[in-house]
Amino acid sequence: MINVGIAGIGFMGMIHYLAYRKLAGAQVAAISTRNEQRLAGDWTDIKGNFGPQGEVMDLAGVARYSQLDDMIADPDIQLIDICLPPHLHAAATIKALEAGKHVLCEKPIALQAVDAERMVETARRCDRQLTIGHVLPFFPEFDFVCSAVQRGDYGRLLGGRFHRLISDPLWLDDFYDPQGAGGPMFDLHVHDAHFIRLLFGVPESVHTVGRMRGEVAEYFTSQFRFSDPEVVVSAESGTNRQQGRAFTHGFEIHLERATLLHDFAVIGDQPKLLMPVTVLTDSGDVIEPEIAAQDPVDSFVGELDEVTRCIQEGRESQILSGELARDALLMCHKQNESLLAGTSASFS
Repeated sequence: MINVGIAGIGFMGMIHYLAYRKLAGAQVAAISTRNEQRLAGDWTDIKGNFGPQGEVMDLAGVARYSQLDDMIADPDIQLIDICLPPHLHAAATIKALEAGKHVLCEKPIALQAVDAERMVETARRCDRQLTIGHVLPFFPEFDFVCSAVQRGDYGRLLGGRFHRLISDPLWLDDFYDPQGAGGPMFDLHVHDAHFIRLLFGVPESVHTVGRMRGEVAEYFTSQFRFSDPEVVVSAESGTNRQQGRAFTHGFEIHLERATLLHDFAVIGDQPKLLMPVTVLTDSGDVIEPEIAAQDPVDSFVGELDEVTRCIQEGRESQILSGELARDALLMCHKQNESLLAGTSASFS
């Protein structure tokens, strides 16, 4: 059994706490927060754009620390789960790794590429596991894509189109702060950047157009260029200024012998499956594979199961590694660079 200490009890810290309760291989043994109300177990003020509302939690048997350093020093904790604001990720991760702890850090790995590289190098130097909470591949629709590509069901990848948009998250004061959440590029699109990196590798260049809100990109589209000229990948992300559509995401993925489709949205506070996962085959068939519906929290259970299994088995995750997350962050920075310069940005 792996004893986990969660650093930061906000929305994501709460989601991780709930997910660990469904996991056989790990348990929350400690939490760390400077919020006295939440430290006492009253999480009723926590909310997000999915999952349950916060409630009063029974924290009997859970060590509670107002200072992260004290939790890191707890000899009974093997894994520090960092759910702090992104600008605190690097310092907290490095401190925990150097103290001999394994680390799961929420996405994005950091806000600056140099910090991401420091985190990866520290994990390597300290011989500790560093995993980053890119949960998207554990959602059933995206897991279907990963499995089909890995098995080679429909031949090689030829590209795809990805989109992920939300309405303004009015409950987040620092969403458009480049030193806070980092804006849609780093808080939202980084999911698809990671998924594109996972499927296609690192691009050669990217060209991004969009509009800014202050110092961050508000809405943008990106065209990625790969060494194989037949591989065509694009992505759309950002925020819309009206509140009627809280969220939407989806994909159209091209392979040699099939196209994979999916589109989901929350409109007027109602979930709408606009396009179930659909396979268009080269023989003209239209197939809707059975995709099990699940609570979004269960995707985090899958993510945390991968993390704990990697620790138990002494192997690096092929999905959640620090290196993959570092590359996804770099992709976001290159898109920003292209948007601001009005020209393509190279990864070389």
